[in-house]
Amino acid sequence: MTVHKFPERTPGSEVKIVARGAQKAEVYVYGIIGGDWFGDGATAQKFADDLKKLGNVSNIDLHIDSEGGSVKDAQAMYTLLVAHPAKITTHIDGWACSAASFLAMAGSEILIGEGGMFMIHNARMMAYGEAEDLERGAALLRTTNQTILQKYVDRTGLDAKKVKAWMDAETWWTGKEAVDAGFADKVVGNLKIAAVAEREGKRDLSPYKNVPVDHRPRRNAALAKLNAALAK
Repeated sequence: MTVHKFPERTPGSEVKIVARGAQKAEVYVYGIIGGDWFGDGATAQKFADDLKKLGNVSNIDLHIDSEGGSVKDAQAMYTLLVAHPAKITTHIDGWACSAASFLAMAGSEILIGEGGMFMIHNARMMAYGEAEDLERGAALLRTTNQTILQKYVDRTGLDAKKVKAWMDAETWWTGKEAVDAGFADKVVGNLKIAAVAEREGKRDLSPYKNVPVDHRPRRNAALAKLNAALAK
C-alpha cells in the first residue's frame, strides 16, 4: 500500500502541484473546484500557472478528493491536462463527484481507492431574469450536459443513453462499482489518508440528493447518539 502525504495547503487554494524530480509531478485537487467569495477553491487560472511552472515533465499523477464545483474551471483543467505531453495517471483518493468526476477522465489510467466514491449528474446553475434569460440558461445547461456526457463516453466506451440515464438520476458508485461501470480501471489499496478523512464532516452535501448513507456525517452522528441513548 502506498501512502500519499498531502502537501501543506496554500491558504486560499484547494489545488497543489508538486514537482518530484525533473520528470515527475503530483497534482492534488482536494476540495471545491472553482474560486468562491472567500478566495478558496481550485481555480483554473492557478492550475494553469502552476502547471506551466513544472516544465517538461513526462509523468503527472493527478490526485482527486473533491465533491465537485465549477464546470467551467473543471473543463479548463481537463483540457490543460489532456493537452499536456506527460502521461496522466488519475488517483481518486477520496471522492470524484460532479465536476471532479469528468476531471478524473483526463487520466490515461484511472485508479480509485477502496474507500473512494464516484458520482455523476447533470449540470446545475442559478439563474434569474426574464423568460429569455432563463431559456438561454436552459440551453447552456443542455449543451454543458452534452459536453460532459461525451467526455464519459469517449473515455469509457459506454453507451451514451446509458450514461445519460445515470446522469439524470445522480448516480453514485463505490470504488469497485466505478471499475465495474467502466469509469475507473483498477481499485487500489485504500488511498484515503488522514487529510481526506478529516474532510468527511466538512463537505457541503446539500446540492446532492442521493448521497450514500455512509457518507452523510451529520446523519451518522445523529444515529450514533440515538443508538447510544437507546442502549442506556
